[in-house]
Amino acid sequence: MAPSVERSFTAASTIEEAMAARRQGAAVLAGGTWMMRDPRRGVDLPEAVVALHRIPALSKVEIEPDHVVIGAAVTHAVLGRALHGAAGFEGLVAAAENAANPGIRRVATVGGNLCALDFAAADLAPALLVCEATVELETFEGPKLIGISDFLKDRHALLAEAIVTRIHLRRDLVASAHIRLPLRKAGDYPVAIVSLAVDKDKRCRIAVGSVEPVARRWTALEQAMAADSASAFDPERTAELALEHNDFQGRDGKEAEGWYRRQVLAPLVKRGVAALLKTGRLV
Repeated sequence: MAPSVERSFTAASTIEEAMAARRQGAAVLAGGTWMMRDPRRGVDLPEAVVALHRIPALSKVEIEPDHVVIGAAVTHAVLGRALHGAAGFEGLVAAAENAANPGIRRVATVGGNLCALDFAAADLAPALLVCEATVELETFEGPKLIGISDFLKDRHALLAEAIVTRIHLRRDLVASAHIRLPLRKAGDYPVAIVSLAVDKDKRCRIAVGSVEPVARRWTALEQAMAADSASAFDPERTAELALEHNDFQGRDGKEAEGWYRRQVLAPLVKRGVAALLKTGRLV
């Protein structure tokens, strides 16, 4: 029988309290659903954790004419309601409102979704990538801002000594969409996710999640669309380009094999472009 471990839990009321707990070795309670499954993956639960839900500033969504600031403790449900009807954020709203299931959306936070290390199927990651979000961290040296792409790539190192506090978004999008392919027998995790967004200069941004271990921008397809005037947000032509420029290495998992994740990307892109056109804002 494994020896018993005395665990500690801190509910911080301020960022300073949270950072003090981090200095003592506490892990941030982010992605709690994923964390509770650690023992099944052969990973020990942390001996000490600190929760951020009592810090008022981290539970707010601030919407200004030119930017939006999202606290790390904002839940998926609250995020979806706050941005509902905000032009350009249709994809982020869809990501928040369709992730997992209603029960989880009421408690799962933005910060938790992004900070659940080794969780490849996070819905918010690709949606925030096409928003070109900036992540605000509180470190032992003070606040730090980092682009979402760099944050996702370097999470393991960054989160060893930092806490995600806010997500910053520019309001430079005219339309966006978020398309996910779940397999019902596999539960709530999507096999593949494609997020798309169009900025005010009619440039399309595309990001993919759940196909590889870390979500990333599909720059090869973005460049192909920009160079191919015939695509012009035509769903069929864009799907053809997606097939030609598929540079993903699909990950194998219990719910799907890597080759299948790659194969479904073109149809998801086609659906995504159709969703963008449906907004009526690309003319």
